[in-house]
Amino acid sequence: MKTIAGVDEVGRGSLIGPVYAAAVILNKTINKKLLKDSKSLKKNKREFLAKYIKKNSIWATGKASVSEIEKINILHASLLAMERAIKKLKKKPKLILVDGNKTPNLKNYKLQSVIKGDQKIPSISAASIIAKVTRDKMISKLGKKFKNYYWSKNYGYGTKQHLKAIKKFGITSHHRKTFSPISKLK
Repeated sequence: MKTIAGVDEVGRGSLIGPVYAAAVILNKTINKKLLKDSKSLKKNKREFLAKYIKKNSIWATGKASVSEIEKINILHASLLAMERAIKKLKKKPKLILVDGNKTPNLKNYKLQSVIKGDQKIPSISAASIIAKVTRDKMISKLGKKFKNYYWSKNYGYGTKQHLKAIKKFGITSHHRKTFSPISKLK
């Protein structure tokens, strides 16, 4: 059977922090029926599944920093995070299925984009879960230092609460300064 990896990213629309990606090669024994797009799962279920996936697969994460996002834009930073996750896998897959309509430009790898792949392909669903749980934990930890922004609740997305906090307390070094509405506040 050919080795297939699923890849997905999270955090593209956030106003803060790095964008994360995960690459996952599922074990044959994993229960694929449990795997769904991370956005459709409650936090507790996502965290439970992340542990389950990590125990029953080969996986790796990658990220692109705020400064990389600022330099090369969010799309290219997302692809860079994916590339880093793929290259960190302990086993080279024969085929890599990537959520969305773009793939990283990797030589010596066979990549295929799958629109809404996180809803259709279990290995991409698994990647979305690991990437989301990994990024959410990092943002929650950061949120403890920046309590006024409520990042442990909004994960840096442009909620009313977060936008209000930006107006009141200003932008931090973790904010993506090229993103609207932050770019208008500089």
